[in-house]
Amino acid sequence: MADYSIILKEYNKKKKEIKARLRDFEKVKEDEIFYELCFCLLTPQSKAENCDFVVSQLRKDNFINKKFNPKKYLRSKVRFHNKKSKYLMEMKSKYKEVSIKLKNDDKNEVREWLIKNVKGIGYKEASHFLRNIGFKNMAILDRHILKNLRSNSIIKEIPKTLTRNRYLDIEKSFISFSKKLDITIDEMDLLFWSAETGKIFK
Repeated sequence: MADYSIILKEYNKKKKEIKARLRDFEKVKEDEIFYELCFCLLTPQSKAENCDFVVSQLRKDNFINKKFNPKKYLRSKVRFHNKKSKYLMEMKSKYKEVSIKLKNDDKNEVREWLIKNVKGIGYKEASHFLRNIGFKNMAILDRHILKNLRSNSIIKEIPKTLTRNRYLDIEKSFISFSKKLDITIDEMDLLFWSAETGKIFK
C-alpha cells in the first residue's frame, strides 16, 4: 500500500500556492480564453513552457483578430507544428461557436462537445482547457499524472492508449482517491505535476 502521508505532507507544503493558482484560473478574462484553448491545442507531446511562449507571441501579434498562418511561431517550439497550425486556424474559424458553448454550466456536456467539434482536442486537452478557465473536477491524464496514479496504486499500470471509457474510469478512480485524502482533484493535479516538474504551472 502506498504511503499517502508523503502526498499529504507535500500538499500542506504547497497548499497555499496551489489554491492561489486555481483562483487565477477562475479569474481568466474573456479575451484570454481563446489563447488558453490555443495553449491546450499545442501541448500534446510538447513542453508546456514552449507552448506558453508560442501563445505569448500569438497574443502579441493579435492572432484572434488577424488573418495569418501561425506555423512560423510553432516551428522549432512545438512538435507536429504543421498539423497543430491547422488545428489553431480551424479552431479560430469556429471560436464564436466555442464561446457560446462555454456558457453552459454542465462541464461534462461542454467537454464532450469540444472533443466532437474542435479538431485536435481529446479528453486530456479538453479537461486541461476547461480547468484553466475555471471549470472544476476533471482529470487531466497526462504522463505526469498517470505516473503518479500508478505509483500511488490508483491504477495498476499506465495504459498505452486511453479510450473514452478507460479515460472516464481512471477519472472516477482519481476523484474517489482525492476525496479520500480530502484534496480536490484540481489541487491533486497541480501537486502531482509540480512533483514531476518542480513547478506549479498550468
